[in-house]
Amino acid sequence: MASTILPLELVDRCIGSPIWVLMKNEREFTGTLMGFDDYVNMVLKDVKEYEVTPAGITETELGQTLLNGNNIAMLIPGGKGPRA
Repeated sequence: MASTILPLELVDRCIGSPIWVLMKNEREFTGTLMGFDDYVNMVLKDVKEYEVTPAGITETELGQTLLNGNNIAMLIPGGKGPRA
């Protein structure tokens, strides 16, 4: 019998690990997941922000960042970002 895992349980297993976060707009973030809440607001450290435009990808280093869960489209555990 297959075991069931809930989405928040999967995110909880990612704490302390690298994660790639795709937002609803053209921004993407990579960093180490430090924590999250029931609304999937996330705190990341060692953050790099990527803005994807027709001209290319702009990369900015941010340090520690709080992301609003309402604007997150997809999470990729272990992801290294759009340039990997």
